[in-house]
Amino acid sequence: MHMHDSGSDYQRPVMMASLIVSFLMLGGKLYAYFVTDSAAILSDALESVIHLVATTFAAFSLWYSTQPPDEKHPYGHGKIAYFSSGFEGGLIMIAALAIFYTAAVDLIKGPELTSLNVGLWITGGLAIVNLILGIALVRTGKKHNSLVLRANGHHVLTDMWTSFGVVVGLFLVWLTDLEWLDPVIAIVLGLNILWTSRSLIKSAISGLMEAADPAETVQIVHLLENAVSERVIKGYHQLRHRRINDQVFIEYHLTFPSDDTILNAHDKSHRVEDDIHRLFSADKVIVTAHLEPAAHTDAHKNRFPEPITDPLGSDSK
Repeated sequence: MHMHDSGSDYQRPVMMASLIVSFLMLGGKLYAYFVTDSAAILSDALESVIHLVATTFAAFSLWYSTQPPDEKHPYGHGKIAYFSSGFEGGLIMIAALAIFYTAAVDLIKGPELTSLNVGLWITGGLAIVNLILGIALVRTGKKHNSLVLRANGHHVLTDMWTSFGVVVGLFLVWLTDLEWLDPVIAIVLGLNILWTSRSLIKSAISGLMEAADPAETVQIVHLLENAVSERVIKGYHQLRHRRINDQVFIEYHLTFPSDDTILNAHDKSHRVEDDIHRLFSADKVIVTAHLEPAAHTDAHKNRFPEPITDPLGSDSK
C-alpha cells in the first residue's frame, strides 16, 4: 500500500472567514427585517440562522476530517464531510419551508412595509460580502477537493442570491407600491433554496454510499489497459476505487507471467502505481495492489470490471 500527499492545506483560514461572516450576516439581516418588516428580508434572515448553524458544523467537520487515521478509523475521518453536506442540505430545506410559511401568511394578511431604502442598502451590502466569500469557498474547495468547503460555498452563494433577489424585490415594491410582490419574491427565493438543498443532500448520499465516479473508473481502466498493451502487466481484475474528499483509495489485482520473479513483478506493479499517482496528482492516493500469476485469474469468478479494450476509443491491445 502506498500513499501520496497533495501538499499544503489552505482550507482552515477560509472556513474561519465563513464562520465570522455568518455572524455578520445574521446580525445585519435581522436588523434589516426589524426596520422594514419585510417577509423577503425575514426569509433571508432565517436562511442566515440556518447558515450559521451549518457553518459551525462545517468548521468542526473540516477539522475532524483532517485528523490522521487511528485504530478505530484506519481509513481516516474524511467521511464526516458527507454528513456535513447532508446536514447543511437538510437545514437549508428547513429554511425554505420557513420562508414559504412566512410568505403565505403575508399573502393572506397583506404585508406592511416600512423604511425600504434602509433595508435595500443593508441587504445589498451583505449580498456583495457573500458573493466574495462564496466564490473564495467554492474555489478553495475545488482546489483541495473539499466537499465541506464546496458545500459551504454553495450555501453562501445561495444566501447571496437570496439577498440579491430581496434587493430586486424590495426595489420593485418601492418603485411600484405593489407590496404583495414582497412575499411572492420570497416564495421564488424559497424554491431556489430547495434546489440547492437537493444538490447538497444528493452529494452526501452519493459519498456515504461510496458511489464510484464513472469518469474516474474510465480513467483507471484506460491506464490499466495501457499497462496490459505495453506488457507491463499480463492482466488485471477486482478493481475497486472510492473517493473521500481529496483522498482516493484504489485496489486491484495485477497478474504477471508465471516465470516472473516476485521482485520483477513488484517493480512492474510500482510502475503502474506511479502512473496512478500522476493521474490523480492533486489528490492523496492510497493504492493497494495484489500480485498473482496469470494462471490464477480463472479462480476469480466475479472479476469486476471485466477487462475491456481501451474504453476511450482506440484499440490499445
